[in-house]
Amino acid sequence: MTAPGAGRRLSGFTGRGYDKGRSPGVQVAWFACLNLVFVKWWCPARMRVALLRAFGAEIGSGVLIRHRVRVHWPWKLVIGDDCWIGEGAWLLNLEPIRIGHDTVVSQEALLCTGSHDRRSPTFEFDNAPIVIGDAVWIAARAVVLRGVSIGDRSTVGAGAVIARSLPAETTVRGKSDA
Repeated sequence: MTAPGAGRRLSGFTGRGYDKGRSPGVQVAWFACLNLVFVKWWCPARMRVALLRAFGAEIGSGVLIRHRVRVHWPWKLVIGDDCWIGEGAWLLNLEPIRIGHDTVVSQEALLCTGSHDRRSPTFEFDNAPIVIGDAVWIAARAVVLRGVSIGDRSTVGAGAVIARSLPAETTVRGKSDA
């Protein structure tokens, strides 16, 4: 039996099937804005929302986005009304992320739509969108991986890693010694 990754040739990576969604100029403008203004502590929360909208995100009313939040592509982001995105959260949205109303993504949580096909000799992308329902809490340092949907009123505990979709009203705890 051949181990996954045997015969891997990263030099042949093509990135096929991945559409960044905007021109290189817009991508550069976003990364400049992200790193020079958006993530800074002195940038007002209202300005962060306005910047995301200016770059194509769909953001509802009453959304609070704290400093050090990173959004890979704003034009692939939808956030409903009255949501909070905590300090240091990372929305790594190579594919769309949709967040419902009244949802909290806490400090340093990671929503990651990107991955790679471990069986591909050139390690091609294996990306998929993430959908987070209404009144969900993604607690501190939790990780939600590509292709996952999290049902309404669910809680993902601090440090949990979610690789499969969760039905509504589910609670998943992170590792606990208790």
